[in-house]
Amino acid sequence: MIWPIMSLDLEALRAFPKVSLHDHLDGGLRPQTIIELAADVGHQVPAHSSDDLARWFAESADSGSLARYLETFDQTLAVLQTAPNLRRVAREFVEDLVADGVIYGETRWAPEQHLRAGLTAAEAVEAVRDGLADGVAAARTRGHEIEVRQLVTAMRQAEPTRDIAALALRYRHDSVAGFDIAGPEVGFPPSRFLESFKLLRHQSAYYTIHAGEAEGCESIWEAVQVCGANRIGHGVAIIEDMEFDDDGSARLGDFAAYLLNEQIPLEMCPTSNVQTGAVRSIAEHPIHSLDRLGFRVTVNPDNRLMSATTVTREFALLAATFGYTLSDISRLTVNAAKSAFAPYGIRKALVERITAAT
Repeated sequence: MIWPIMSLDLEALRAFPKVSLHDHLDGGLRPQTIIELAADVGHQVPAHSSDDLARWFAESADSGSLARYLETFDQTLAVLQTAPNLRRVAREFVEDLVADGVIYGETRWAPEQHLRAGLTAAEAVEAVRDGLADGVAAARTRGHEIEVRQLVTAMRQAEPTRDIAALALRYRHDSVAGFDIAGPEVGFPPSRFLESFKLLRHQSAYYTIHAGEAEGCESIWEAVQVCGANRIGHGVAIIEDMEFDDDGSARLGDFAAYLLNEQIPLEMCPTSNVQTGAVRSIAEHPIHSLDRLGFRVTVNPDNRLMSATTVTREFALLAATFGYTLSDISRLTVNAAKSAFAPYGIRKALVERITAAT
């Protein structure tokens, strides 16, 4: 099917209040910040100007392989091993969200990957907490209201423990919104961390799981039906449990129907999904079909540095590809606001801000 091409004013789109749920801290650094921090710690970067370094990240990530995409994080992790560096990057993370018109954000990152220079996981969490608070406070002095929380992540290829889940619980009322597992999906099913999920569920805490990006629909099924995920990171493979007729009508398998009926949020990242080979192009991304069927899809940048993107750019791509209007973007943003790991009052206020701007 050919969709009408729409062109939304980019500045109006950037000013529209947005929500970012799937946004990695170590995938959102400014290239110039990497260069400066690398010089301080003696790390050799693959390019020495901010433009060249930004180009290197985008080209290296654009391989069609999730494994290769993940290798680019070696560069960012190398400069994020101290509290001051984590705090600076977290503050800049908020500043960049504000510049993109985001009013609520969740940034995910893995404390276990930031301990090489002697930090404890708790110290790392507190450094990010303080940086986010710095950014939020600075934004408010300029009249911008934004809320940004962190999701602490366990790396799925590591030996499973409950340590990071316990850390999420320790700081659940101190900037940590929830828990996540990330990393290579193939060979590392989410059920490896079942004990972490049981702990979190027992304590009424929230968590999301990367699934259905490099593995098939069974990965999403396990994340939801075995592990009890509140949200799914990516989830593009759910399309495997559907059949489409020529007229666009769809027959849903039992699991796809369950996901739809329960309105389990899908944190979709169109540009990143093309880069990692989850889909072949934006035009072939299932996000529009899922949205049309009523799934609770949300739009996210994943890694703004690696994908050379922002939430605004992701929406602009959807507008250009599928004919999305500002009304469609408002609907998808309301989906994200309703799906945030935030208290009901905050989510309600976000929805009101978004609908008032439409």
